Amino acid sequence: MPRTAHLPRVPLGRAALSGLGLLAVLVATVQPAAAAPRSAGSPAPGPVSHAFSGAAAEYGVPRDILVALGYAETHLDDHAGQLSQAGGYGVMHLVSNPDRHTLELAARLTGETPRELRTDTAANIRGGAALLRAYADDAGLGRAQRRDTDAWYPLIAQYGGAADPSSARLYADTVYTFLAEGVTARTRDGERLTVPARPVAPERGRYEAAAAPVAQSPDYPSALWVPADPANYAVGRTASISKVVIHVTQGSYAGTISWFQNPSAEVSAHYVVRSSDGQITQMVRDKDTAWHARSGNASGIGIEHEGYIDNPSWFTDAMYRSSAALTAYLCDRYGIPKDRAHIVGHSEVPGNDHTDPGPNWNWTYYMQLVGGSTGGGGVQLSFPSYDTLRSGSTGPQVSAAQSLLNQQGFDAGTVDGSFGSKTTAAVTAFQRDRGLGADGVVGARTWTALLSAGSTPGLRQGSTGSDVERLQRALTAALGRTVSADGEFGPGTDQAVRDYQSSRALGVDGQVGPATWSALQAGR
Repeated sequence: MPRTAHLPRVPLGRAALSGLGLLAVLVATVQPAAAAPRSAGSPAPGPVSHAFSGAAAEYGVPRDILVALGYAETHLDDHAGQLSQAGGYGVMHLVSNPDRHTLELAARLTGETPRELRTDTAANIRGGAALLRAYADDAGLGRAQRRDTDAWYPLIAQYGGAADPSSARLYADTVYTFLAEGVTARTRDGERLTVPARPVAPERGRYEAAAAPVAQSPDYPSALWVPADPANYAVGRTASISKVVIHVTQGSYAGTISWFQNPSAEVSAHYVVRSSDGQITQMVRDKDTAWHARSGNASGIGIEHEGYIDNPSWFTDAMYRSSAALTAYLCDRYGIPKDRAHIVGHSEVPGNDHTDPGPNWNWTYYMQLVGGSTGGGGVQLSFPSYDTLRSGSTGPQVSAAQSLLNQQGFDAGTVDGSFGSKTTAAVTAFQRDRGLGADGVVGARTWTALLSAGSTPGLRQGSTGSDVERLQRALTAALGRTVSADGEFGPGTDQAVRDYQSSRALGVDGQVGPATWSALQAGR
């Protein structure tokens, strides 16, 4: 239906923004940009800036609309062509999932191939501009209307893809806040792009009435409540709540809320935290099972954080503080210890293949804000698999190896996740002590010996506790397959023990006695 020329224009000032509740727009964390022309000696526009300007001119879309939309979606980061949680690609988040196919539509509109749109930033920006122009043509916007930044609001809402009008408004309001506040951003290659701050009065059209009364979270008073689609979680739990699982959305706040409302997603989390101001939306009740961490679903509460794991610009102090306050509340409410054994990343939940929250998440600062301890199991030891580590390696598995070496009296230095000369020396000394090849490299045999080191209690089906977890981790390293480190010696662990015993020419009885422990601690 063509847009009429008489839709209401509502100023989007700070006073208006503060009263929107759930539909409150994203207050930009970037610096406002001045609208001055480029001065002599300032850097010339780079390739991304040229791509935005060229696409804007080709398709008759305001350049600043394109930049603000791209910044809201991805912080102008193409993430090397990797897809988002909702199946979107590139700076402009062109989507290909069971319900939305804007990537394919952009290919038809531009003549670019889907591969080019996924991996080439200029093509992706051109695709986003083509989509917006197609929406504008369908809405009947003439040339003069297309020059009016405020007239694009319903089309920005349509671009976000939310079926629910309130979520669509949240998406569009985010973009218009960036236009109001201005943007100064840098691409991954260091190119600087700006959007000058300006007064905005978006013509919301049918979205004007979308601001429903705000519902508060039934579990966390400071959060808003927007329920996920019932197809994306299970009612009730099969285990008591015992952990908090930290995630990163791999997408935007508004986009994630919309995705969890989509029945095709088959994924959800209990809470979503916004980057700029720490706003929290609850989407699944604590008492119900969100689908966020496979083996951790039954006992975990999942918290998603807006952003991408490879771009630290999303992890703001406001986000850390707001999320930590939520985590502390949950720990107090459900009796969860405030340590790194019970507040874990998605990557640290057994049986998962995800890497979030990733190396840019500041666990030390976060745990300080929670009011907990980085000790007491603070270094994560359980992983779905164990990588080969050597000098120069970094990450949580290096921290695990360093912690285990220190526990066994081999001084690996500070547990900092960086495999340096001191860690190399400690690994070599440990290997000599255990009769392993002393090459300073932590491979499967060294991992097996490290993970199994300690006491040698008799274990069998029905056993529980930390010794069973230690056994399960060692079996994961030794067998090269995931043995869930849940501390419960059930049928899966029994089979893993039998497989290990059989492959090492031990007596196969499924019971872990001195001979099996001895083989594990020798790195066999």
